[in-house]
Amino acid sequence: MNERRTGGVLAYAGEAGSFAEEAARSIGPRGPEPVGLPGFREVFTAVSADVVAAGVLPIENLLGGTVRETYDLLLEFDLAVVGEVVVPVRLCLAALPGQRLEAIERVYSHVQALAQAERFLRTRPWTLLTTYNTAAAARMVAERAERGSAAVVAPRAAERYGLEVLAGGIEDAPDDRTRFLVVAQPGGWTPAVRAGPGSTGRATPTRTTLVMGLANEPGSLVRALRVLADGGLNMSKLESRPLPGRAWQYVFWIDLDADAGEPGVAATLDRLREAASFVRVLGSYPRAASA
Repeated sequence: MNERRTGGVLAYAGEAGSFAEEAARSIGPRGPEPVGLPGFREVFTAVSADVVAAGVLPIENLLGGTVRETYDLLLEFDLAVVGEVVVPVRLCLAALPGQRLEAIERVYSHVQALAQAERFLRTRPWTLLTTYNTAAAARMVAERAERGSAAVVAPRAAERYGLEVLAGGIEDAPDDRTRFLVVAQPGGWTPAVRAGPGSTGRATPTRTTLVMGLANEPGSLVRALRVLADGGLNMSKLESRPLPGRAWQYVFWIDLDADAGEPGVAATLDRLREAASFVRVLGSYPRAASA
């Protein structure tokens, strides 16, 4: 771990009290103190410039699916994926102390959190308003002392900003969770993640994340996938994304249940490079227990 060069800081996108902060704080037990930055790009930029040791970014939610901006930034920046963390999504409706549920007219939160609590929110004719972050919604209601308003947030965010929980457990799916990736300079800082539900440890199975480009011709994807199948590698995820700056061209993101450092896996990836126009391995890292 290179704390001298980076100052020992780990960054996440958002406010204190957010799920991203919770993910960042699960890195430890002697990990760097996390700090919130305004957005995903700011986290990538800070890691690339050695301002921080590493960054924690959401990559997918069980219900909401892929966080596309994170994938695009992984392709843009030369950083390595060194770990992952899975955080359960627990949501509540919180407002200023003394407010009653019947008095609420407006509900603030991130668009994804509003979608994750859609069933509950449809029970009343509330006006739904979006913020860039769930914890930011709690902070805004508290700082404005805005009566008649509430926020859909994690219970820890409600507590942090002095809000009162009007309804708890409002998430649509009780097993909902978000997977976060830890990114760092190649060959630099690596996390030690606390054992427990949703956290990784070095004894757990390894996941490898890579991105691949293919020729725009019949059978190119089939040939690439056949290489992985012949090598006995299991894909836990395959997703296509537009290639930035190239109209109607795509790259494929793959998660493998394998360690790229193992000789057999490395040989298979070499054969994959022969079948693809490019292959970039972003990293091999311990797989989160609940991912």
